[in-house]
Amino acid sequence: MTTPGTDQTQRDLQQWVTHTYEDLADLLADGPADAWDAATLCAGWQVRHVVAHVTMPVRLTPERFGAEMAAAGGDFGRLSDTVAARDGALPAHDLLADLRSPTLHQWQPPGGGAAGALSHAVIHSLDVTVALDQPAAAPDGAVVAVLDQLTAANGAFFGLDLTGTRLEADDADWAWGEGDVVRAGSGELVALLGGRTLPDGRTLRHP
Repeated sequence: MTTPGTDQTQRDLQQWVTHTYEDLADLLADGPADAWDAATLCAGWQVRHVVAHVTMPVRLTPERFGAEMAAAGGDFGRLSDTVAARDGALPAHDLLADLRSPTLHQWQPPGGGAAGALSHAVIHSLDVTVALDQPAAAPDGAVVAVLDQLTAANGAFFGLDLTGTRLEADDADWAWGEGDVVRAGSGELVALLGGRTLPDGRTLRHP
């Protein structure tokens, strides 16, 4: 049974997803052509690869996704690398159209729901914008919502151990945890919680 306010919350999350992808498309459309070949926070992936990855739902029907997964031996990481390399070679205008597609804006990962769609959009958009030293494509509220998601799991989503760590955003009224302070922009904190290494070398990965 749907609880009061749940439908509105779902709509709000989807609006954030739409905003994130539209703003990312605007950033890339207005930026230099060589930005598509710039490195991102996703190790080994250029901007074009990240965009190809997040826009997979536009191009892959459930049937085709199943076939791609079978071809990858059930390894989603392998599938992601294959699709990113192949579809990242598509013309920029095609990838921009996919970022603006309502199909992408309405997509939700299996079992992840609207919250999973938001974290996917925000984290991968930050892979691009943080690496390019550009403002976040995601709205401020969306970035903070994803911070809350990732810290609620105590870093487990990306295999991190946050014991003895306090995270503080220097651009928002947000903090979490106790211990050694890691202070950064809210988008940078999302990237760190996503297991990424920032351009300045900072990371939350533990040996």
